[in-house]
Amino acid sequence: MKRIHVPASVRVSHGFPPVIDSTSRILILGSFPSVRSRQEDFFYMHPRNRFWPMMDQIFGDLPADRNPQNLRQWLRNHGFALYDVVESCLIRGSADGSLRDVELADIRSLVSRYPIETILLNGQTAGRFFEKGFPDLLSRTVCLPSTSPANARTGLMGLCQRWKPYLLP
Repeated sequence: MKRIHVPASVRVSHGFPPVIDSTSRILILGSFPSVRSRQEDFFYMHPRNRFWPMMDQIFGDLPADRNPQNLRQWLRNHGFALYDVVESCLIRGSADGSLRDVELADIRSLVSRYPIETILLNGQTAGRFFEKGFPDLLSRTVCLPSTSPANARTGLMGLCQRWKPYLLP
């Protein structure tokens, strides 16, 4: 029988700041950045994550090079802010299911300092942590299907269909 090496959980901090400014009206929160995203210091950088393909499908004007600087500007142009619910945690690789000893991000501070109208949660893990940590913000929050490659139940077109009504003005 072949042995499979499972890496141990390690304590990891988020590592990069939110994309948010005075034009941000929709805050999109994931759970915690993947290994690839932490390496590249930007959101949804795993090549199989469908967040950026979904946004491109819905809007049709995403920068082709997917350079973080250009993506930041694109987000600002559309009034979007990006961050994650978890600021630091014990995690094994990129597996949301392995998140332990979680420290939540200061979402209340972001929402109070910027003109956020709606909070979109990218997946059930983000939803679960957000619900526990920020019950006072739930009235303006929607939990949507995860764009992670681990969410095999919802294809790209299904993601577009579910997310689009909350992304377009």
